[in-house]
Amino acid sequence: MGEGGALLVKDPAKAEEAEIIREKGTNRTKYFRGQIDKYTWVDHGSSYLPSDLNAAYLYAQLEMADEINEKRLTLWNQYYDGLSGLAAAGRIELPVIPQGCSHNAHMFYIKAKDLEERTELISYMKEKGVLCVFHYIPLHSSPAGQQFGRFHGEDVYTTKESERLMRLPMYYSLEEGQVDYIINQILKFYAQR
Repeated sequence: MGEGGALLVKDPAKAEEAEIIREKGTNRTKYFRGQIDKYTWVDHGSSYLPSDLNAAYLYAQLEMADEINEKRLTLWNQYYDGLSGLAAAGRIELPVIPQGCSHNAHMFYIKAKDLEERTELISYMKEKGVLCVFHYIPLHSSPAGQQFGRFHGEDVYTTKESERLMRLPMYYSLEEGQVDYIINQILKFYAQR
């Protein structure tokens, strides 16, 4: 729904904890149910409450969830199939879905050889009217990660893999013809190298 979402709690023993987190760390929901005479802060929490407009948008999406997910999976598979030849030739890497697992086609990415190649590919795609972006920088490299965290061990893979990753357009209104165009532009880029 843009920002926000829904939380489903399978374990009834965790429902109260989820309510407290949702209610900014308070037991406010118990108060509204009449279980306590006043509410107060009892644990960690934050403001996750959606506006009525966002909730209405989410409701419409939930009504079409199967259709939306099916289309996203179709587009994801179209990317995968269309770029498999480049992957088989060792030019790029494609997402790996572990055996026995499924996914929701949240995004589609490829991995270029290195940062230089990815940068050139993003620029090339932009010239062709396609916005491709890199993913997040590794947490340990971010200002908050440097301030609040620490990296244990040697950074053998994290930064290197982050510098190779490029996300392709993936959204519900994306059309199969547009995906074909994107695939063809990527194929042309690598044909020139």
